[in-house]
Amino acid sequence: MERNCENRIVVITGAGRGLGREYALAFAKQGAKVVVNDLGSNPDGGGVDSTPAQQVVDEIIGFGGTAVANGDDVSDWQGAKRIIDCARENFGGLDVLVNNAGILRDRMLVSMTEEDWDSVIRVHLKGTAACAHHAAAYWREESKSGRARTARLINTGSSAGLYCHPGQSNYGSAKAAITALTVIASRELERYGVTVNAIYPTAWSRLTQDVFGKVAGIEAPKPIGDFDPLDAANVAPVVVWLGSERSSSITGRVFGLRGGRITVAEGWRVGPRVEKEGRWTLDELDSVLPDLHKRASPNADRNGDIATA
Repeated sequence: MERNCENRIVVITGAGRGLGREYALAFAKQGAKVVVNDLGSNPDGGGVDSTPAQQVVDEIIGFGGTAVANGDDVSDWQGAKRIIDCARENFGGLDVLVNNAGILRDRMLVSMTEEDWDSVIRVHLKGTAACAHHAAAYWREESKSGRARTARLINTGSSAGLYCHPGQSNYGSAKAAITALTVIASRELERYGVTVNAIYPTAWSRLTQDVFGKVAGIEAPKPIGDFDPLDAANVAPVVVWLGSERSSSITGRVFGLRGGRITVAEGWRVGPRVEKEGRWTLDELDSVLPDLHKRASPNADRNGDIATA
């Protein structure tokens, strides 16, 4: 049987554990050559350990796949370049970048420190942008040289950013920005034959094990027989499909993934409006703004749903 990603060259950040590990294994089983990037830090970003990335590489090689480990920091601009260069030097190019690396430092806004804010924004938002920048620069170079690749950029958002979970203002802000970056990049890179999409997965990992029912106020779905809706492996097939050549018609989208459910998140759009010739007075706004508010759709709840009357 033909494999969907035969000889495609894939970089996955944060691939030493959890979701990233499942992506790496799934891509390798579909014939991809995989760069397993992981700094090996703790969930809050502290520490360095090369073991997790190498263990995933060993596992891939063990079933006959092809992979190399990389321990660079995604949030370091030159480190991000070295991650992309690792694919080029070891496998001769790059077809897919999956930005997955992340940390958590959940705090209520009033309790958050500057370092809590900076570290999460740095790893998630800067890390995604840095890796995407160097990958995009390579794909542009290839396109201009007449060697355009069927390239794929897959970013990782979160319901915390889309649906605004209390207690995660740093993480949610970074993830919301990543989804905006995804749509912007899809419009910029289309000319080079690159598709750009994002996912917001719901699955067990080191980052989420303490979140369900505690920070975000979301109940963990119960297993159905032998099927665990929060198994990280459930997310991998969609990521692999988005990274394959089959996904060429889809770009600029954000997909929610949990168990066997796939959702398309619909972005901000213009709602009710009112307009006059000239500047509004404060007295006029006493009625105008409450009326607009009343006619506008409510914000989605923390599951992304909008309550209906």
